[in-house]
Amino acid sequence: MPETPAVNLSPAATATGRRATAGPVQLLLLLAGSCLSVLGAVLIAPVLPQLSKAFADTPGADVLVPIVLTAPALLIGLTAPFAGVVADRIDRKRLLLLAMLAYAVFGTAPLYLDSLATILASRVLVGLCEGAIMTCCTTLIGDYWSGARRARYLSLQTLVATLSATVFLALGGVLGASGWRTPFWLYAVAAPLAIPMALKLWQPHRRTAGRPASLPWRRLAAPCLVTLFGGIVFYALIVELSFVLTSVGVTATGTIGAISAVMSLATAAGAIAFSRLSGRTPRVLLPVEFGLAAVGLLLVFATTSPAVITIGAVCTGFGTGMLLPTLLTWAVNRLTFDQRGRGTGLWTGTLFIGEFACPLALAAIGTGTGGLQGALAVLGIASAIAAVLTAVLLRRNNQPLDVTEG
Repeated sequence: MPETPAVNLSPAATATGRRATAGPVQLLLLLAGSCLSVLGAVLIAPVLPQLSKAFADTPGADVLVPIVLTAPALLIGLTAPFAGVVADRIDRKRLLLLAMLAYAVFGTAPLYLDSLATILASRVLVGLCEGAIMTCCTTLIGDYWSGARRARYLSLQTLVATLSATVFLALGGVLGASGWRTPFWLYAVAAPLAIPMALKLWQPHRRTAGRPASLPWRRLAAPCLVTLFGGIVFYALIVELSFVLTSVGVTATGTIGAISAVMSLATAAGAIAFSRLSGRTPRVLLPVEFGLAAVGLLLVFATTSPAVITIGAVCTGFGTGMLLPTLLTWAVNRLTFDQRGRGTGLWTGTLFIGEFACPLALAAIGTGTGGLQGALAVLGIASAIAAVLTAVLLRRNNQPLDVTEG
């Protein structure tokens, strides 16, 4: 099917009648903005032990310190749908710029805050900003491009986010050597990044006057429900792989880091593979992706060999690397302009709620299965069931993912 590039008028171009077409600069800015939610999720992970020691006298510190890391993900899940409403009814670009500046302020706040409670409050506000940034960046990718190009760039978003997680983890460890506060300086990068965004991005014009069209809830229900489960599958080994390796005798942090990096590269390879398969339908791709995740998780469960665990992690990572852009494209690619912000926000919210719920779900399952690896086995079986169900329930879905309505 021929690709139709999306062309939008910027406010500045309206007066002259010239058309503004998005290119590499706009893509680079939107991908960079998308990485900020990853920055918030992983940057301070290496300094959590230092943070625990610094606030050891604070009541409940053993519970509150991990929440400092995970709170932004929960807030993205809860607030991204509302950011989508603002993006559709008011202005994508203005919301993005405001969120970028606020992100820099709240993200660097722990540099001078002296209580764990106020640091946690700042992390909640960071999550609020991340929900708006992620929603606006993804929505603008949908606005600026269409068809197969849009599908490629959405998969590139997953690829860049996955690779950036590895970079941010390493940076957090290096900066954390100077103290637990030092990594928080990196959040300031959002402020200078907002400057080229203000100059090079634009708010596309509405195609209809008045109140935005209502969301096609029936069309969004299936991809969002699958995404809720997909977020758990995607996040499982990201969170738990180090614990699995430790339980089988791998204690060297360098080895654990190397195996985790290999899994991240497999996830990136899956995102690349999706960019070449975006002309397929969800009923073809989803069973393959959940099937790969199931095989990988069951391999991790069934062995004590670090080499086989690595193979399982690579298999799961490749499957989930394909899974995320498939789910996102399935959810938002056929939405019209004045539906896209809300649809993207709803999808983003369900993904991050799934990710936040992942460690809680695995811990609950593990209490009845004898531990973490038993819980991963249950998740692997659930992924295999999801592969079968998506093949059966979507058998009438013959719409390629790169077909665009808006």
